[in-house]
Order: sequence, then C-alpha cells, then structure tokens
Amino acid sequence: MPGLFGESLAFGGDYNPEQWDPAVWQEDDTLMRRAGVNLATVGVFSWALLEPEPGRYEFAWLDDQLDRLHANGVRVDLATPTASPPPWFTLAHPEAMPVTADGVRLTHGSRDTYCLAAPAYRRAAVGIATALAERYGAHPAVVMWHVHNEYATICHCEQSAAAFRRWLRARHGGLDALNWAWGTAFWSQRYTAWEQVGTPRATQWHHNPGQTLDFSRFWSDLALDAYREQRDAVRARSDRPVTTNLMLPGYQNLDLWAFGREVDFVGIDHYPDAPGADSHADIAFGADRARSFGGGKPWLLIEQGSNTVYRPGLTLPREPGDILRSSLGHIARGSDGALFFQWRQSRAGAEMWHSAMVPHAGPDTRIFREVEQTGAALARLGELAGSTVSAPQVAVLWDADAWWALTAAGKPSAELDYLGTVRRAHRMVWDAGVTVAFAHPEDDLSGYRAVLAPSLYLVSDVGADSLRRYAEGGGTLLVQYFSGVVDSRHQVRTGGHPGAFRELLGLRVEEHRPLAPGAVAELSDGSSGTVWSEDLRAEGAEVLASYLGGAVGGKPGGALAGKPAVTRHRFGAGSGWYLSTRLDDAGYAALLARVLAEAGVEPTVPGQPAGVDAVRRHSGSLSWLFVLNHGETPARLPTVRGQELLTGTAVPAGGLTVAPGGVAVVREPVSSA
Repeated sequence: MPGLFGESLAFGGDYNPEQWDPAVWQEDDTLMRRAGVNLATVGVFSWALLEPEPGRYEFAWLDDQLDRLHANGVRVDLATPTASPPPWFTLAHPEAMPVTADGVRLTHGSRDTYCLAAPAYRRAAVGIATALAERYGAHPAVVMWHVHNEYATICHCEQSAAAFRRWLRARHGGLDALNWAWGTAFWSQRYTAWEQVGTPRATQWHHNPGQTLDFSRFWSDLALDAYREQRDAVRARSDRPVTTNLMLPGYQNLDLWAFGREVDFVGIDHYPDAPGADSHADIAFGADRARSFGGGKPWLLIEQGSNTVYRPGLTLPREPGDILRSSLGHIARGSDGALFFQWRQSRAGAEMWHSAMVPHAGPDTRIFREVEQTGAALARLGELAGSTVSAPQVAVLWDADAWWALTAAGKPSAELDYLGTVRRAHRMVWDAGVTVAFAHPEDDLSGYRAVLAPSLYLVSDVGADSLRRYAEGGGTLLVQYFSGVVDSRHQVRTGGHPGAFRELLGLRVEEHRPLAPGAVAELSDGSSGTVWSEDLRAEGAEVLASYLGGAVGGKPGGALAGKPAVTRHRFGAGSGWYLSTRLDDAGYAALLARVLAEAGVEPTVPGQPAGVDAVRRHSGSLSWLFVLNHGETPARLPTVRGQELLTGTAVPAGGLTVAPGGVAVVREPVSSA
C-alpha cells in the first residue's frame, strides 16, 4: 500500500522564499534538486504578506512560488499562517492579545501572540484558512495541509474565563457538581454563582488542584476546537489530507490522543534537548509517541533541526552523521519522511541562528553535504512507503490527565516528574533493544506482553478496570510509585494507596515517605532508591526486595527497615509488579529485565549489542530492519540476512556489521513459512 506521498518518502522542510530575492530562488531550485528535496512546507509565518489588510488578499507571490516549486518537482505542504497574526490584527483587536497568569496582557512583537478564546482571532483565522483553501485547494503542487503551527498559547483573559465557565457547565452540569468535584469545601472556596469562577491566575499560594486540572483539559479542548474550525474550512474546499504539527517533547498543554483522533495523519516537530546517545533515545521516545497517538494512522516528522540541540541558554551542534541517523531514527519508527526547519538559514529575524539545511555559510559545508547524503538515502528507501512498524510487545502508558494532575502544587515532593519518569521508563526499554508503543490506560491492552505504568498518579475508574482486565487476562504489568492514588476528579482514593490498584498488586501503602535531596534508600538486593519511598505491606504479593534500615545523605526513616520495596503479585493469569522508589539505573534496568523476561519479551534482534537501535517495519510478507549504531565500536549482528538498501549490497554470510555512528536498512528475505 502506498504511503502518504505515494511510492516515496518525504524529504525537505519549511521554505520561506519571501525572505529572499529571485537570485536566491534560482539557487534554491538547483540545491533542492541536488539534495533530493521533494516536499516543502510553505506559508507558516506569512499572514502579513497574504492578508496585508483585513479581507484583502495578495496571492500573486504565492502563486508564483507554488508554480515554481511544482515545476522543480517539489510538492507542497501548505500551511495556514495563524500562529503569527499580523500587526494590523493585533492593533485592531487588543482584546485578542493573551493575558498571562499574572494578569499581564502581552503585546505584538513575537509569534503565538493571540488568545484562542477571542472570537475576533477565531474569525480571522478561519478567514485566512478559507481564502487559502479556495485558491489552492486543487493546486497540483499542494499534497497536504498544515493547520497553524505548534498549538497552543495559554491565556487568562476574561474571554478565556467566560469560555472556561461554558466548558465547566457542559462538563459538570451545575455548581453543586462543580463544588463537589473540586472539593471547594476546603479553604472556603465554595462557588455560589458561575461568575465567581475564573481561570487559575496567580494567587497567594496553591491553586485548587481540581480547577487547574479542569483548566488544562479545557484549554486542550479549546485548541482542538480551533484546529477543527480551520480543518473543516480546508476540507470543504480541498481533498488533500490535513494535519497540524504537534510539538514534542513536552511543553504543550495538549491531549495528544485527542488530536490524533482528529488529524488525517499525525505530524510532529521534535527537537532533542541532549546530545549524543541521549539525543537518539529522545528521538525514539518522540517517534514512538507520534506513531501511537494516531492509533494506526500514518505520521510524519514535520520539523527537526539539522544541527540543533537545545539546552537552557545554549544551542549545541550535533555530531557529524547525525542528520542521516536522526532522520532514519524517525523513519524506522514509522515516519513517512523527514523534514526540517528550515530549508535556508534566515539572515534576519528572531530565529536567524536556528540551524537549517542550507546554513549561512552556503552549500560548501558539512551540513549541506550531510543533507545531500540524507536525501540520497531516503530516495533509495521509497519501497518502504506505506509500511508499518512491526507490532511492539511493550506499551508505556501515557495520559495527559495524569501529567496535568501531577503538575499541581502541594504534592509531597517537587521531584515527582511525569515527563521525566515516563521518558526514563522508555529509555530503559530502548536500552534493552525493545521497540515500544505508547497506550492510554483506557485502551484495550491485550495485544501487549508487558505494560509499564511509570507515573499514573491519576487514573480513571475506566482506566483502572482496563489495567485489571489486562493483568487478569495474562498480561505483565509494572506499576511505579505514586500511581493510582487519585481519581479523574483529582480526589484521593481513600483506604490506602495505590487505591486503584491495591487488589491487583496485592499490597497496601499506608504512608508515602519522600526522600530528601541527596538521600539514598538502600535495598536488600543491592540496588538503591532516591526521591521517594513508601511504607507498604504485602497483602498477597511476593516481596522481591526490602528497604534496609539506613540511608546515605538523609533519613527515610528506620521505620522502613525490612519493609517491602519491590513486589510481584499473581493476579488471574497475569501479574502485577510494584516499585515503590526511584531505583538507580542499574537496579531499574535489572528489574525491567526481569519483568520483560517473565512476559516473554525479547530484543528486536537476538544478541543485539548495547548502543544499537534495531527496529523492523513490514508490509505484507516484506520486512525491513533498521539498524542504527549509537555506540563507539563496530556492531556485529550475525543473524541478520538480506539486502542492505543504502549501499545496494547483500549482507555477508557472517551477518551485518555497522560502523560506529553508522546506519543500515536491510530488506530481509521473505519467509518461506
């Protein structure tokens, strides 16, 4: 079955010809052909040029650019430019400027300066989307639509508060139900009129956790409504697929499962925040999420940096060879191509130092030579278009509600970190050579051999029942500390923790005992824990490791001496494992190895060396094995057979060897079974 772009993988990136003159356009045509660019994202930040005055459109320049790209063999992802309203809009509609939690109204001068709850903004956004779709809906260059850019700016203005109240009425019905859900009897917060309810602006101390959770849900729904409005305007005028670019890894306030249901295919932007092997582990983390959020839909990497690793206050360069390796890291996990921000590095503007496919120094550079190498490699992989990643055996649970709830102030420890904890669980399974899927707790999980719940602080009754059925039906479930303790209203499940999972796990936690910074809790199996510990008792569970009596650098309390720390409980035909502390890396890896072994999970390739990422894609009887060596020594995989597509050579009889930092894509022999 063909992929998103027929019998080829997409390669290219954001193209902003309006920043340049005709002489540069001519060079762009030549360089795009050299690099093998076949898809360009156009118009993301062009609203001021496309609509210089309200309702007056200037499309001639865009006509010329789309025609030129089409003549050069480059297809177009046409964006709606609504992430950056033009100056005329912000001057005409100051009420549409966002207000911070501190009550400060922002002014024009950057991107993302708008309020999604402002009717004027929503009308203007649908207006420009409609005008673009009417003109270019059938243009031969346009093969997809890209609504907006990296939702969603949050706003606390009065329009947002009014929209929040409407959302709350629809969700809760009446004020009595709202007061009960939010527990407003505490701190004299009971509301007696809807007008008293606002957004969680800056306040004296902690916000009401039910209010902050509902506001996160509301804002995600509001962003999705804004997306749907533009999408539907485009769909009414064009038959090309529509998506938006979801920003990973984690700053967005969005339920990505909800967006995955509404897009025609999932699109992501992904910028790792660490160099080296950590960067490639993060690529796998982002790609596995992108593939999962669509529930089987195709997905595409819409943005990455050619030479960009962002750290706080610092932009680091990537290592030589990373452009190809990073691109294939996404494609191995299902992306229908690899795009970049952007084609040509800007000479002016706020992102003039953001890396690009053509850097300031021009094409006679390492960066552009690697871009050419990557384009040539993707051209050799067209036969993979339309294939899918072979079904992963392991799922990591991902729930926006659990993340939002865990960000509420007042938790026993500020070190409880949803994203970091989930990322670490994924990393450990990635290190073990196993491909991962992400799943929602309420999904049917029966297709997975093992399911990890690393940070499921909040779980709905439906999600708790789903996990119970999974284990009872023969699955292997690992639940980690401070999970299952609150319900979907953000109210504690009383009677002992982890309330939703006590029976499944065969234990009862009486007391949470967070560890002070620097404190280390020693365990009886030689491992150690930080951040968190718990006073629990086994009620049918087998104790695999216990707390010892002391700690290094702090006092978890002598009361934990001999108390269970890691347990396993037979439940129906399956099992529920429990981890009550943040294990050190070696101890965590050893525990996960035991869990995966019990579940019958094996690496993608037998004997897969450490530092090697191997992922399999398939289509019908055909399969392709991606091997990326992130290590510093050659990696040999003696069992691999087939045709290596990047070099066009057969894998030797002794197996596949991949150089340090190297990549290989092997078309495997068709099984005779």
